[in-house]
Amino acid sequence: MSTEPTSPNSPHSLQAITDVIDRLLAPEGCPWDREQTPESLADYVIEECFELVEAIRSGKVHDVREELGDVMFLLAFIGRLYADKGAFTPADAVEGNAAKMIRRHPHVFAEGECASREELLRNWERIKREEKAAAMAEDADAEGDAQPAPAEGASGDAPGGVFASLPKGLPPLVKAYRLHSKAARVDFTWESDEDVEQQVEAEWLEWLDASASGDKERQEQELGDFLFTIVELGRRKGIKANAALDYATLKFLRRFEGMEALARERGLDFPNLPFEEKDALWNEVKAAEKA
Repeated sequence: MSTEPTSPNSPHSLQAITDVIDRLLAPEGCPWDREQTPESLADYVIEECFELVEAIRSGKVHDVREELGDVMFLLAFIGRLYADKGAFTPADAVEGNAAKMIRRHPHVFAEGECASREELLRNWERIKREEKAAAMAEDADAEGDAQPAPAEGASGDAPGGVFASLPKGLPPLVKAYRLHSKAARVDFTWESDEDVEQQVEAEWLEWLDASASGDKERQEQELGDFLFTIVELGRRKGIKANAALDYATLKFLRRFEGMEALARERGLDFPNLPFEEKDALWNEVKAAEKA
């Protein structure tokens, strides 16, 4: 196998991955790899995607390159398994995606125009719903049981539903963001940022009332409502709550580890320090970060 670097624009730039997969799946290849199925690899895709996101947010380009390669390898592996089944080839998937992107950007590839970002997003959602409805109708025709497609805007899992394409397994904060984003594209949201801020205040007061009640179920519901509204406030400011919370947790972890390091340097038993001394270490770490 050649180890010479290839241009990223070369049609053979991904051939190295294909060659590796060919070798792994050959009769004399790796027993573990030969046992894999798309289903067995699904969790690895999730894990590697999380590692890629972590690398991107860390700002470490070398780590991003490595994790991106891991994700690409898994996608190529899964595509090869489907090709071996006669379902489709990786090329089919790539060509289908290219056609879809062209279809969803008529303002770029066709004669259409887009007056604003909001119009662009509405058109994107409309085209997605039309694609979903067409795919459902095609599947029904193939089964000999064609049904009329539901009207655009139908709720739930109907082909025309606003949220029909939303993956059910999304993490809650990501799901909340996508729900708000999709709802806004059909004008179901507050009119102004100030309205959302007022709703955040109202949800906070409802949480305080629930907290004082001692009713755990109600507390959970009101805390959820508060978080859900905060996600929308962030979205309007161009902030994704999931990413913001991730950065906050990383910052907390970095500072906490800094506290532990200071304690070790000074011969202190960190877990058993009084809160006041831990807090002093925390403030020292914060001050060092600002400096």
